[in-house]
Amino acid sequence: MVKQLIIGDAIHELATTRRILMCLPDEHMTWRPHVKSMTLGGLATHLINLLNWQVAILLYTEFDTSTVPLRREALESREEVLEEFDANVVKLEKLVAECDEKTLDEEWTLRNGEHIILRQPRANALRTFGISHMIHHRAQLGVYLRLLDIPVPGFYGTSADDEGK
Repeated sequence: MVKQLIIGDAIHELATTRRILMCLPDEHMTWRPHVKSMTLGGLATHLINLLNWQVAILLYTEFDTSTVPLRREALESREEVLEEFDANVVKLEKLVAECDEKTLDEEWTLRNGEHIILRQPRANALRTFGISHMIHHRAQLGVYLRLLDIPVPGFYGTSADDEGK
């Protein structure tokens, strides 16, 4: 029961994230709403990275950001985004199914070399650094789509586009 309370909505949030990724327009993947903003493809790729980090939270006791490139190249098409997203969802769902409360309570560390950025139980890291972080950027993606006049799917009910407004 505790496991369900801790990560029970993770699968729902992944499905909701996939729904908005399905709306990505290939012709606008290099578009950005502001010079300081990520491109649409860059933001979608960041959502993929957050899913990779969720997998890493369950696989490893720590993640060292100094061992990976600061930013990866943005994926260029909706198909590429969905393919990587779907493959990683399968990995994450398997890890979630296999983990127990003891595993979720184990300490997880986010570091950059010797600098500790975050140290907390895996369950907390999964919810905040993984799922909540993904939800935040998914909402940003919704704004990008709105600015491009592309219908935005509802996340927790219908959206104005679902209602035909």
